[in-house]
Amino acid sequence: MPRIAVVGDFDPDNATHIATIDALGHSATALGASVDVSWVPTESLDEGADAGSAFAPFDAVFVAPGSPYRCMTGALAAIEHARRTPLPLIGTCGGFQHVVIEFARNVLRLADVQHAEYDPYASSLIVTPLSCSLAGQAMEVSIEVGTRAGKAYGTDRATEQYYCNFGLNPDYVDDLVGAGLTVSGTDADGEVRIVELADHPFFVATLFVPQARSTLVRPHPLVTAFVEAAGTG
Repeated sequence: MPRIAVVGDFDPDNATHIATIDALGHSATALGASVDVSWVPTESLDEGADAGSAFAPFDAVFVAPGSPYRCMTGALAAIEHARRTPLPLIGTCGGFQHVVIEFARNVLRLADVQHAEYDPYASSLIVTPLSCSLAGQAMEVSIEVGTRAGKAYGTDRATEQYYCNFGLNPDYVDDLVGAGLTVSGTDADGEVRIVELADHPFFVATLFVPQARSTLVRPHPLVTAFVEAAGTG
């Protein structure tokens, strides 16, 4: 039974949080397994916490929607730990936004990059307000064949549900890609919607919320690939 740590600040009134729990169950059932889901509050992973110890009991990390998190450094610590180890990770919506921040800060060494939701006046904003909010919209995503996302979907196009008002600043895309982050999904305008690490067992982040489209009859393929990577033994 894979043990999944869901990093985020659980809110029972947040539909994406309930969808996260449900989608993990849908995928586990499709794989003939069960899944043990535990929410890990971002505040429990502050700068003094040992991420290695915190995630030792878990087989994978799901960085949940719900930004701004109560503790940004806690969310980034979870992402950094998963990136540096073989621990499978998926991040959605706010999870995607924090994945690119962590990568920029710790791989590109751009220590001052910031998220506009936390500090709209920061000098280096890598996550900025979208020109048009995607909250509540379902839009088509083009998926790169041969990537981990492409293999999971088994197709080069999908329609996905969004809940976000913030996205990746295009000015940083080339630097992120040059440092090893793969863009595996884009929208009709070429804006980044999925990123991943090719040399990691499973490290994928989506600006959309795939779990919102999951049902017991049709589990979301990307969530299923994540649960499978976590191990179903």
